Amino acid sequence: MRELSTRETITVGLMLFALFFGAGNMIFPPALGQAAGTDVWTAMLGFIITGVGLPLLGVIAVGLGGGNLQTLAGRVHPVFAMVFTFIVYLAIGPFLAIPRTGTVTFEMAILPFLPESAKGSWIPLFITTIAYFALTYWLSMNPSKLVDRIGKVLTPALLIIIAIMFIATWLNPIGGMGQPTGAYETSPFIKGFLEGYLTLDALAAMVFGIVVTASVQAVGVTDKKKITTSTIKAAVIAAVGLGLVYLALGYMGATSIALGVSENGGQILTAVVQHLFGPFGSMLLGLAVMLACLTTSVGLVTACGRFFSDQIPAISYKNMAAILCIFSAAVANVGLTQLIAFSVPVLMAIYPIGIVLMFLSFFHKLFKGHSAVYIGAIVVTAAISLVDGAALIGLPVSGITDVYAHLPLYKEGIGWLLPAIAGALLGFLWGSLRPKRKGEQEVYREKPSNT
Repeated sequence: MRELSTRETITVGLMLFALFFGAGNMIFPPALGQAAGTDVWTAMLGFIITGVGLPLLGVIAVGLGGGNLQTLAGRVHPVFAMVFTFIVYLAIGPFLAIPRTGTVTFEMAILPFLPESAKGSWIPLFITTIAYFALTYWLSMNPSKLVDRIGKVLTPALLIIIAIMFIATWLNPIGGMGQPTGAYETSPFIKGFLEGYLTLDALAAMVFGIVVTASVQAVGVTDKKKITTSTIKAAVIAAVGLGLVYLALGYMGATSIALGVSENGGQILTAVVQHLFGPFGSMLLGLAVMLACLTTSVGLVTACGRFFSDQIPAISYKNMAAILCIFSAAVANVGLTQLIAFSVPVLMAIYPIGIVLMFLSFFHKLFKGHSAVYIGAIVVTAAISLVDGAALIGLPVSGITDVYAHLPLYKEGIGWLLPAIAGALLGFLWGSLRPKRKGEQEVYREKPSNT
């Protein structure tokens, strides 16, 4: 029975690493490193637990749950599965994440090299996004070649660039580590933990799960257990890669304090590469950012194209990919600041729901798949996270948030955690005590997935 060779598994793992590693993932660790200073390793431990651990668990959860998000969400209710899956794909896809890859590429890889007279014009951004999404479309036009194009070409190029920057910093240190600042002074682990949580890669994991399973199937693996095993192995490889890169970038940030305090990780990396390599450093960083964004956009277009073409059979995958790229190019021209301002409330509203759904999947058989467990946990989580999202938009929900403020961990941004556990326990009690109706089957015996 066909299964992935070691080389194929590594290639798929590198592809998954590249799909996760966008520009945001590149600039978070340096900012953490500079702020944490001498406590960088403690803070990075917390960051890796959530910034690497959650995405790893997300891919595994989707693999165990049938290979796609809709099957996993269907354990709550069919209507919830359709609505939540559509919202996630729209948010991670054409409305927010895909356009953002284009705008970040322009901001960090193109804008610094433009003459001052052109920086205030809309034309450079327009031209950049057209070319960028045309390339994205070409790379994603044939999903069966995704592993070769990303896992064998783009990912190694990205890793080589990051390795060059790290080795140069290691051999020629800019300076010593500074003193911890802000929350890193008193609780570096917790602060790093929360920073990793805010990377929002757990949602992306649920979307990329179908890309990985499709890539495994494309090389001839058809047995469901073999597909799941290969997916888990690839996820572990991607997680190890992410962890090592985060540690390298965190070290670069921690030793950059001699260059001055920067507002964000992008500025830190820019200062570091310019110090080490001069003008060539800006080109090196711009290329790394472009590759990081491009691999993520290709993966997202592929995943969203597959999903939406399955839901709307009249539109082929290639046509759907074209629609996504054109729409994303248009949205990207809104600008990075506006996109980020709009994306944060939406993601904060749906992200906790995704995390709870993911963790419940690991205990699915333990509580015999009772839908009441999923419903109990998801309802209370949504009641909190949707209000949090509404508050960020500016809707008048202060009366509700004042009540929520009494919840444990609410000020830290995870006030939904204990209520979700309580909701799951109540759902389990209800599902266990409720007498079965005549002819009712065990809900945890799910139909095999076609994925």
